[in-house]
Amino acid sequence: MGGLFNTEITLWNAMIRGYAYNGPCENCLYLFDEMTVRGLTPNNFTYPYVFSSCSQMGLFNKGQNVHCRVIKSGFEIYFSVGNALFDFYVKRFDLEIGLVKNGSLNDVRRIFDGICGENVDLWNKMIGKYGSIGDVNSGREMFDEMPERDVVSWNTMISIYAKAGEVAKARDLFEHMPERNVISWTTMLGAYGGVGELETARNFFDKMPNKNVVSWNCMMSSYTQIGRFQQALDLFIQMQLEGVQPDSFTFVSALSACSNLSNLESGKRVHYLINDWGKMGVIVGTALLEMYAKCGDIDKGFTTFIKIGKKDVFCYNVIIKSLAIHGRANDAIKIFNMMQKTGLKPNDYTYSCALFACSHGGLVDEGREIFKALGRRLGMGPKLEHYCSMIDLLCRNDLVEEAECLIKEMRVEPDIAIWGALLGGCRERGNLKLAESIISKAIEMNSGEAGVHVLLSNIHASMGRWSDALGARKLMEESGIWKRTGRSSII
Repeated sequence: MGGLFNTEITLWNAMIRGYAYNGPCENCLYLFDEMTVRGLTPNNFTYPYVFSSCSQMGLFNKGQNVHCRVIKSGFEIYFSVGNALFDFYVKRFDLEIGLVKNGSLNDVRRIFDGICGENVDLWNKMIGKYGSIGDVNSGREMFDEMPERDVVSWNTMISIYAKAGEVAKARDLFEHMPERNVISWTTMLGAYGGVGELETARNFFDKMPNKNVVSWNCMMSSYTQIGRFQQALDLFIQMQLEGVQPDSFTFVSALSACSNLSNLESGKRVHYLINDWGKMGVIVGTALLEMYAKCGDIDKGFTTFIKIGKKDVFCYNVIIKSLAIHGRANDAIKIFNMMQKTGLKPNDYTYSCALFACSHGGLVDEGREIFKALGRRLGMGPKLEHYCSMIDLLCRNDLVEEAECLIKEMRVEPDIAIWGALLGGCRERGNLKLAESIISKAIEMNSGEAGVHVLLSNIHASMGRWSDALGARKLMEESGIWKRTGRSSII
């Protein structure tokens, strides 16, 4: 009779395992509940798949109830069950971090402490979880307590120090590693790149015994992040010469470098190397679109935009702003409207781009509608940058009084950019009284912005009031405000 009972349990476990692996997970949990109804007792081969299904479905309360049964039945001492419990609570922890909650890592630690055995993978996971919440000290304490370590243990702890900006401690661990792999080296060059020590990062890169595409990407990204775009592009060329196959991250860094250098020819060469950028995703497509737009070929950029399959909000933001910059404000607004018809929700920057297009295209009515829509969005209302764009639009179109009314109705305190936009309207109107009022507000704000003072001086000059123009400049100097010398980016 006992053998028959064990055979039946084995068959049920096989079915539960099959549903846990292949789905639907609901059937796995249904069979588990049905077992207990029929008087069958789950064992250490049942519970791991039940916890896995609970994790996949996000049924954490159900998982906790199953955990109580495990404790009562004594199966928690089995490593397979403990390991599954650990992964279950890690999954719950990861979700709650996303929801900005705290505390569940204690549950993960309790499960970890109760697991029988000294599995190095579990130690590595636990250390990594401490790193994910920035608890460097707890991570290091666990690292020091480990009964044994592998290269992943060392790399995990080095990565935690690197993310925390504690490069010296990361370097100390790196120097004491019994063995290093490409991840160890890449983590260190990323650590130095992250704190702006590019020369040290490059030394690490050059000394690496083996490099993979991630190593190259890390070094290129370090260059682009601090504006050393030519060096990033040179590295991309070197990568081609050494026969390393680039991935989507490589192409994004290379295209970003070309964009910032306004180097259309190099950008085209990078494009040529992308065999099928459509399959590489929207990020590469957007980088390609932005490169063409920044390098002056907006038509090619627009064609690229059309070819991108699944566009996201960032992609739409780039094309709207790019079309506006190139004088195609009407097209920009058409794209803005088209975006909403696809079901995508504009974010704050989308509205800023659309208002920018209206401002530079003189589209007052369209701008008003967009601004009203922004005011209705989730009841949050416009932000400073939206007010600034709207006021600029109104002032550019000789609607200074409407701009003044808008400032009075603002839900937030106007900043120097708002007053500067209004001052631009005063210049068009020659409204000296309002201009002087704005300057007094700027002085009250203790702003170090020279632009508004220069505008006031120019307003006086345009009216032939040269002594007042000089007086405005003198006031700027007495206030310790200096106009920065213009510099050309063309060498």
